[in-house]
Parts: sequence; structure tokens; C-alpha cells
Amino acid sequence: MKRDSAYPTMAEQQKQEEELWDAMKVTACVLGAGLLLFTALESSAWYVQNIWDTWGHFWQTTWLKLYYLLEGKELTLFLLGAALMPTLAFWCFNGILMVADVTGKPTFITRYRIQLGKNDPVDTKKLRQAIYTVLCNQVFISFPMLLSMFYILKWWGNTFSKELPTFRWFLLELSIFTIVEEILFYYTHRLVHLPLLYKHIHKKHHEWTAPIGVVSIYAHPVEHILSNMLPAMTGPMLMGSHIVSIAVWFSLAVVTTSISHCGYHLPFLPSPEFHDFHHLKFNQCYGVLGVLDYLHGTDTVFRQTKAYERHRVLLSLTPLSKSIPDAPRRAQ
Repeated sequence: MKRDSAYPTMAEQQKQEEELWDAMKVTACVLGAGLLLFTALESSAWYVQNIWDTWGHFWQTTWLKLYYLLEGKELTLFLLGAALMPTLAFWCFNGILMVADVTGKPTFITRYRIQLGKNDPVDTKKLRQAIYTVLCNQVFISFPMLLSMFYILKWWGNTFSKELPTFRWFLLELSIFTIVEEILFYYTHRLVHLPLLYKHIHKKHHEWTAPIGVVSIYAHPVEHILSNMLPAMTGPMLMGSHIVSIAVWFSLAVVTTSISHCGYHLPFLPSPEFHDFHHLKFNQCYGVLGVLDYLHGTDTVFRQTKAYERHRVLLSLTPLSKSIPDAPRRAQ
């Protein structure tokens, strides 16, 4: 008699049981790690909350002084927090990096270069073109979009409250902002990599196969709207966030994306290896955090490289390009 194919063999049953057991172990590990992380965050949040409460009076008083100094003018407060503060953060951070890019000094920075031999020194003509494009994007794209954001936030009515948000609420907002940005950036980034859009829009950004910090917003106007501005703006607009939260978030966002593009894996800063690899290979590592890349399998090549081994926060002064060097190229 032929075996009924609807019934699995003993070997198949054993394999299914092993897979089920493995899945249960993975689930237990994830849940256990999640519980430990939650406990740690709760404990640390309580500790930081105490520090925040200690400083809370200072920050609240400072905010009220600024509020009354500007006579509560909401547009002025908004432009100060959402436009001026992030812009200063962007240019101060990238100004230091550009000195290193152009002069090769200080060596404390340049010794941490990721793509060795690239931008050493940077092409100044190409750099001037990038700066011009970035300034145009900030003035003619970012500024009008921020004005529209202002009127959306006015509808919420909480953005210019005299009372600052609590520390825990601020942490919750930052978490939501980060998740929203990751989702929107990943999928809009994948979108502009479609052949037609890449050719006419995204190719401009990829002129820099070895990026530097300032080119983080060197992009076609359409891409600047879709991938740079909207992912960062959407979270605060959905939450109706306080202008102080928005100012901190925008400043963190522009500095973080500058780090991702800077071309240097500097000590104690987030690793830029992930996005640097994207500029090198084009079809890998589309996101910010890497979660969606993992789920969609768009980091499989990256995970097989030395760059992936270097993709961590550097906690020493030895460049990772020395402690984890690329494999020597084979002779042709």
C-alpha cells in the first residue's frame, strides 16, 4: 500500500517538532530579553527622571524667560526651535568635519576614515557644489515646509505651552519619532531607487560613493521633500509635540544623519558603516536603524562583509579599519 501523503513520516514529524522547539526557544529568548530591557529602561528612566526633576526647575524657568522675552510670539518661537537651532547644529558639526575633509587635519579625525584613500583630501569644487545645493534645499524647501508645519501644529494647540513636557513623555515622543522616521525613510528611499526615479532624482545624492557629512541633505528637491523632511516632520505633527521636543528631535536628526554620511567611524559616536556601505554598493542598507533592512533582506550582502563586523560603537581610540581590516584583494 502507498503511504497517504497527507500524513507526515516519522522523520518529518521529528523535524517539525525540532522546528517548533527552536521557535519556542527563540520566542522565549526574545520575550526574556524584552522583559530585561523593559526592566532596565524602567530603572534607568526612574534614575534619569530624578536627575531631570532636579534640573526641571532650571529648564522650566529658562523656557519661560525665553517665552516672555519673545512675548509669546509663536511663529518666532517655532522658527527659533525648528529652523535656527537644527541649522546651527548641522553647520557647526559639519563645519568641523569639512575642515578635516579639506585639510586632512586634525589627524585625530582623519585616521578614522572608513573608505581609505577616498576624499583625502576632498575635491573642493565638488564640495562647493554640494554646499550650494544644501543651502538651496534648506532655504527653498525646508523653510517653506516648516512654515506649513507651524500651522498644522497650531491646530493641536499644545506646541507653545508654557509648561514643558515631562521627561518620560519626551522619551516616548522620541521613540515614536524614531519609528515613524525609520518606516517612512526606508520605503521612500526604496522608492527613489526604482530605475526611473533613481535616474532623474536619487542619482544626484549617489554622486558621492564615499560620502561626507554635509552631503546628508545633498539631494534633488523631490528627494529632499520625500526622504529628508517628511520622515522627520511626520512624528511631531502626529503627536502635536512641544516646540522644545521638536527642536531637540530635529537637531538630533540632522546630526545623526550627518554622522551616517561623514565617512569617519569616530570613537563613541553611532556607527556610520551601515549607510556608508549603501553609498558604496547602492542596493543594500536602505534604512536608518537596519530593522526593516533585516526584515526585507536588503542587508544580506552587508552582513557578509568586514564592514558589518565594524558596525558598532567604537569604544577605544584604535580605528576599526586597523583592528578589523578589509580582506586583502586578490591579484588579478
